Amino acid sequence: MRRRFTRILGASLIVGGLLATFPLATLAADAPQKITVSIFQALLIALGYYLSQGPWLFGFGFFTIYRPLAAGFVVGLILGDPAKGTLIGAAINLVYLGFISAGGSIPGDPALAGWVGTTLALAGNLDYAQALAIAVPIGLLGTIIWNFRMTGDVAFLHYADRRAEEANIGEVARANWLYPQVWLFVITFFPVFLFASQGLTFVTDILNSLPTWVLNGLAIAGGVLPAIGIAMNMRFIFRGAVIPYFFLGYTLVVASNRSISIVIIGVVGLVLAYLHMYFVGGRGTGATSAAGVAATARQGGM
Repeated sequence: MRRRFTRILGASLIVGGLLATFPLATLAADAPQKITVSIFQALLIALGYYLSQGPWLFGFGFFTIYRPLAAGFVVGLILGDPAKGTLIGAAINLVYLGFISAGGSIPGDPALAGWVGTTLALAGNLDYAQALAIAVPIGLLGTIIWNFRMTGDVAFLHYADRRAEEANIGEVARANWLYPQVWLFVITFFPVFLFASQGLTFVTDILNSLPTWVLNGLAIAGGVLPAIGIAMNMRFIFRGAVIPYFFLGYTLVVASNRSISIVIIGVVGLVLAYLHMYFVGGRGTGATSAAGVAATARQGGM
C-alpha cells in the first residue's frame, strides 16, 4: 500500500510541476517583444556552440546542447524568452530527428542550426516556418566548419606522431587535447559570435550570395527533411502496444483544431505512460517469465 501511494504521489508531483510551468510558458510565448542581441549575449551564444562541439561538461555538450531543441532553450534563456526559443528549437529539431553521421562526414550541423537559427529567429521576430527556412542553410554551412575541424585534426595527428618519435610525451598529450581544442574554439566561437552580433541581415546577405538553384534546393529540403525525420523516428516508436497512443495524440490535435498546447498533450502522454507501465508492464514481465519457464521445461523434457 505504501509503495502504491509513493508511485501515485511521484506521478502527481511530475504532472503538477509540468502544469505549473505551462501557464508561465504560455504567457511568455504570447508576449511579443523586440529582442536585441548584446555583445555579452553573443559571447555566451558563441561559447555555447563551442561547448556543444567540445568534449567538456562530461558529455553534456554533444549529447544535450548539440541538439537544436536544447540549444533553442538555452538561447531563449540567454535572450530572455526561453518558451519561444524552445518552440523554435523544436521546429528546427524536426529536420534532424533522423540525423546520422556516417563515415566521418555529416549532412548538416544540428548545433549550428539550433544555436544560430534560434538566435536569428528571436532577434528577427520570425515565425517557426521562417526560422526553419533560415536554419536549414545555416546547418548546411556547418559542414564547412566540420571539414575545417577534421583537416586541422589531421595536422595535429601527424605532429603528435613526430613528437612521439622523439619521445616527447608532453607534446603528444597536448597535440591530443590542447591544440585541437584551441583550433575548434577558433573555428566555432568566432563565426557564431559574428553571426549572433551582426544579426539576420548579415547572415541573409551571405546566403543571398549563394546561387539561386542552391537556395531553391535548400528550401525544398527544408520542407521534406522534417517529414523524413519524423518517419525515421516512428520506425522505432510505432510498434506494439503503444500504437494507439500515437493516434490518440493525433486525434487530440485534429479535434481541437490545433488549439491544445503541445505541453498539455505531453502531460497527457506522461500520465498514460505511467498508467501503461503500472497496469500493463507487470503483465508483460509476467508473460515473459512464463514463456521462459515453459522453454526451460521443454528443454528439460528433451
